Amino acid sequence: MSPASPAGIGHNGGPPLDPPDVNESWRAWNWRRAQRRAWKTPPREIALRRLARAEELGMTYRAYTLEILERGRYL
Repeated sequence: MSPASPAGIGHNGGPPLDPPDVNESWRAWNWRRAQRRAWKTPPREIALRRLARAEELGMTYRAYTLEILERGRYL
């Protein structure tokens, strides 16, 4: 906060309680990279098989793929 703007009620303007994380940008970069790789478009046969299975279960393709990515196994 700048000195011109008042702090909120109950805030004493002191330093943050948690120390700054020196690896935060590295972890964020790795997370974005892993997410891009996980959501990369699969080969046509795999996408069609996932789509058919998702329709059988009454789910969207994206929701079904998310379940596979989260649990590491097929439904």
